[in-house]
Amino acid sequence: MHNRSDQFSKNLLRDGLSLVSSAETEVEVLAATQKIDVYSVPDPARQAERAGMGLLGELSAEPSLFEPFHRTPSLRQIRQCLRKQLTWHHELERRARSAAGPAAPDEGVDAPPQPAVDFPALVVIGPGRPETVLDAYRCEPVQPGVYHAVPGLSMRVVVLVELPRTRATLLLRLLGSGRLLREALADLAALPDDAWEKSIVKPLLVHFRLGGQEPATDKEDEVSAEIRAWFEDYERKLRAEERKEGRNEGRAEEAARAVLTALRVRGIAVPDVARERILAEKNPEILERWHERAIVAASLAEVLDDLS
Repeated sequence: MHNRSDQFSKNLLRDGLSLVSSAETEVEVLAATQKIDVYSVPDPARQAERAGMGLLGELSAEPSLFEPFHRTPSLRQIRQCLRKQLTWHHELERRARSAAGPAAPDEGVDAPPQPAVDFPALVVIGPGRPETVLDAYRCEPVQPGVYHAVPGLSMRVVVLVELPRTRATLLLRLLGSGRLLREALADLAALPDDAWEKSIVKPLLVHFRLGGQEPATDKEDEVSAEIRAWFEDYERKLRAEERKEGRNEGRAEEAARAVLTALRVRGIAVPDVARERILAEKNPEILERWHERAIVAASLAEVLDDLS
């Protein structure tokens, strides 16, 4: 996936899932030309936090491949996802065997079995109802907007337009477009300033509103346009608050995390020393300058002043 809305979706899922699991994007599947959009492995120590994440927390309760689609996925696209799921499970089994080491020479047919590997679930997320997919895999509704495929096929289908407009579904509804996205952005804006959803989404909105340097195309990405409109409104409100209240330490932390997010999206590694330096900076002008640089930088040295 190459356009900004797809990249926003993958980053939003990864950062949200990172609160309760180890999550990464663009996971290579060996012996295949495909990549998993987001692969999440739950952290048992964060079960309580996951329970508070609503639907996304429920969907990440087991190792899962997350595949968001900007348009309603076709049967062919779902088959491609299933191929990734099967290939990835094969790779996980191979890694487990390798980690277990070679069998002893005197071990016969009664040798202990190799370590078991959980079969990862496939979570397909799309805006509309994929009728051909639901019919082909005999998917049954388990809650509004969520379908499970026939037993034996570990696949969940999330239909964004059918999700109830609640906080429990907010992070997933932000993957939509048009009216669905506008409503989700309005719901996000209505949350308290310290809401965990805002800590995940706002830095990404900052980056994906400013990150595209290419001239607008004839068909501008609808999701990016909605994100830009929401952020500009948020930015106006933020300036008004800052004129009344002055500099706020919490705002500085948000700006610092926006710098780190931009660096991560650019694929630039940030050592612990540099990370601490960015998070410790309180001057909004310096943070703004770093963020502007980070959006287009090719290295960390191009962002931070006097990097040694």
